[in-house]
Amino acid sequence: SDQKIAEVAIWQDSDLFSRAERAALALAEAMTVTPADISDDLFAELSAHYREEQIVELTATIALENYRARINRVFLIESESRYRPDA
Repeated sequence: SDQKIAEVAIWQDSDLFSRAERAALALAEAMTVTPADISDDLFAELSAHYREEQIVELTATIALENYRARINRVFLIESESRYRPDA
């Protein structure tokens, strides 16, 4: 929903996200820092909500987006602002 998208940045304080979504968002945050550090507790939480194949796919998607973001930053490529909740 638009409201969920608006609250992604504050997902830890938002009541909108399920435990599975929170685990995925925690993985995304953990993979974004350098060095990436995925705790055993986080992996256990992911495993409680997702099959191994889903965790691999989620991890690959997060890694690809991190890759894109870092390249965009080097070349100062701005967002295309495709998300417009008021449109």
